[in-house]
Amino acid sequence: MAAEALTPIAVVDTAKRFLSSFERPARILVAVSGGSDSKGLLLALHEAIEATGPNDFSLVACTVDHALRSESAEEARSVAAFCTTLGVAHVTMRWDGPKPETGIQAAAREARYRLLAAAAERLDAGCIVTGHTSDDQRETILMRLQRGEGPGAAGMATATLYDRRLWVLRPFLGLDRAAIRAFLDARQVDWFDDPSNANARFERVRARAELARSPPNSVGAWDARSRARSSANAADVLGRDVRVHEKLVAEFPLAGQWRDIDWQRALLALVAVLGGRSHLPAAETVERIVHFLERVEPGRLTAGGVVFDRRSTGIYLYREARGLKELTLNAGEVGLWDGRFVVRNGGHQSISVTAEGGRGPQQQRLIAAGLPPGVAGRASLSAPIILSENGENVASVTIEPRIGLYDTFLPAFDRIMADRIAGLFGRQRYLPPPVHDLLTEMER
Repeated sequence: MAAEALTPIAVVDTAKRFLSSFERPARILVAVSGGSDSKGLLLALHEAIEATGPNDFSLVACTVDHALRSESAEEARSVAAFCTTLGVAHVTMRWDGPKPETGIQAAAREARYRLLAAAAERLDAGCIVTGHTSDDQRETILMRLQRGEGPGAAGMATATLYDRRLWVLRPFLGLDRAAIRAFLDARQVDWFDDPSNANARFERVRARAELARSPPNSVGAWDARSRARSSANAADVLGRDVRVHEKLVAEFPLAGQWRDIDWQRALLALVAVLGGRSHLPAAETVERIVHFLERVEPGRLTAGGVVFDRRSTGIYLYREARGLKELTLNAGEVGLWDGRFVVRNGGHQSISVTAEGGRGPQQQRLIAAGLPPGVAGRASLSAPIILSENGENVASVTIEPRIGLYDTFLPAFDRIMADRIAGLFGRQRYLPPPVHDLLTEMER
């Protein structure tokens, strides 16, 4: 698409192909900051709908005001006025409250998606679309390479499920920013440039500057189909060779193919879940884990908050009994314990969740499941137990495993593996995207 992408018509054609992949009818929320990418996306989708199927689609828009700059409120009002000229309903969502002194971009991203999801619910939209481009993709891949992320590190997917309930779609990942700006120029539409995009203290800005000094495609190709195949292969490993006991212990065979990328992805995904993490271990940690697993003699290793317990009967993974804090929930509250379990207190009294500490019902259940007593004892040290005031009945309290790796952000190319992990931990499958085969076509 490189040659034709510089023409304005190619931008609208991309929007048309994207819409053709939808289950209809559809109401789409466009995230519009006022920058060129998001404003170009809104305008291109508007033109594509007008040309192809105004009765099948409707657009609504949301601007998230992060309240980090004095100009942001006025910029949001300008976006609202632009939406009015298109006949598109618009809402501004403001990130109120104190802002962190460090990690501001990560916190802003978390707030942005939370507010976009709230806007989608308010405007009755079935999905969110964002204006991420191929420029953003190259920056993302470079940043993840520089961080030394472990197996499965990849770029952005064209579709990502947020909070298990709402798909975020990126129809412009195959277009570069220059094409979108040429499209806006041809329509005589201006845009804002966020000054933070030039602030070198942010990782993405540094990556952008490095890419500007590098030859094209210097960070390597990104193939979504290969990633999807790897996820399917990892799902096969999980289904064929792994058992999860009482949502606490994962059991692998001794003869694992630990240097194989798909085996590693299956293993490390379970490490993230059992350790209550939302990310995979870093590359150096992966090498330490693989080196241990390749040994013949029994032993234990701790990495990523998880114990790797090698016995003559298999390799067992479970949460280490360290850093386990107590969680208190009042009636009607929901909380997350140890990053691993979502607890809902549906009763009329305060409850607390803490570690069982061994010699309790979880240990007995693990032994009954056929685990070696030593594994059952160690694993039960970090098992959750619910305590109530005066020891009253806690039947109204529910506790459910959290799959931190995917429950907040699930890339579409990992959905097969995520569904297999959900099944191993007794969870329902994830929501399928509202689009079909064209997504992988767009990612080529």
